Amino acid sequence: MTDGTPTRCPHGWLVVDKPRGITSAAAVSRIKSLVGRGAKVGHAGTLDPMATGVLPVAIGEATKTVSFMMDAPKRYRFGVRWGEQRDTDDAEGTVIETSAHRPSTVVIENALPAFIGRIEQVPPAFSALKVGGERAYALSRQGRPPELAPRTVHIDSLTLIEADDDGAAFAVGCGKGTYVRALARDIARAAGTVGHVSWLHRAAVGPFTDEDANPLDKLVALGHSLALAESLRPVDAVLADIPALLLTAREADSLRHGQPVPAPGAAPGRVRAVAGSRLVALAEVGAGRARPLRVFNM
Repeated sequence: MTDGTPTRCPHGWLVVDKPRGITSAAAVSRIKSLVGRGAKVGHAGTLDPMATGVLPVAIGEATKTVSFMMDAPKRYRFGVRWGEQRDTDDAEGTVIETSAHRPSTVVIENALPAFIGRIEQVPPAFSALKVGGERAYALSRQGRPPELAPRTVHIDSLTLIEADDDGAAFAVGCGKGTYVRALARDIARAAGTVGHVSWLHRAAVGPFTDEDANPLDKLVALGHSLALAESLRPVDAVLADIPALLLTAREADSLRHGQPVPAPGAAPGRVRAVAGSRLVALAEVGAGRARPLRVFNM
């Protein structure tokens, strides 16, 4: 915990290894208590309390780049337990259907290609989607589970890791909006049984992977923002796919003050404006000039 002494708020991405049993919001709250009052802190990609793994937390000026992480591809590992469908589609729900059938490895593997590419997926009834102004999970808890419309999502890869009579483990790479709980439910159906997610681990979000992740308890033990700064990834770590526009010190100052600057030879579109090693702004290039979209003050 902080001792009340003001510390300079760091800027960057803190990659947290979220433990099981707490919400993403609770994890972010613990980080926020370390970086000090008034610090901007946000996160990209909510994990259910039962899920573990990579939770990117934006601190300071990095909060201006959260939208780029929300659209980033993700990778998960998850387990499916055969024989029980639950109302939440995970281990924390109530059993609503059972099946004695247990699929073979061949049957499971043959079912997977249908879930790769652009697919239609009905979200879990216990999800944060809004229906008539209310969250689907709130309606479900009231005994009024909503009928949710299918959504198109993209599955980049889906592989079977291992399987036995009780269940199976999978690895998936997917795009924005994919519900792994729904994927597990539908794989079970395609394999001739019912099932639910028994465990879930997020292995990557965009450029951040398990190798970058810091256990939450370890971060809390650091105790203050200056120590946390040593664990931060740069603000522009999530912008690496955006072309860079190199600026002089004078051009950087102009862009920070909302003034367009020359961008000779730069292709039209969004650029990452930098001066030396410092991120200055996200800008839009057109007609040979760059106009600031989002300025960073670091």
